[in-house]
Amino acid sequence: MATFYTHYGAITFDTHCRKNGIPAKMQPVPRSVSASCGTCVRFHAPAPPGISAHEDMERCYSISAGGEYTLIEG
Repeated sequence: MATFYTHYGAITFDTHCRKNGIPAKMQPVPRSVSASCGTCVRFHAPAPPGISAHEDMERCYSISAGGEYTLIEG
């Protein structure tokens, strides 16, 4: 899951994922995770994207099967 500084950044990343065959879905940021814009993108990829590759990305989290969030970058 990736969080963003702006809603536009989330839309741009969601579009990037879909164009590259990465399953993605925009949704509200969970209450246990804070973000500037309140929108995140949940996606399934073999490796997390680098934040530097997406300048508006705030943080990237891995989500466990139990629903726990682990900060990957940020």
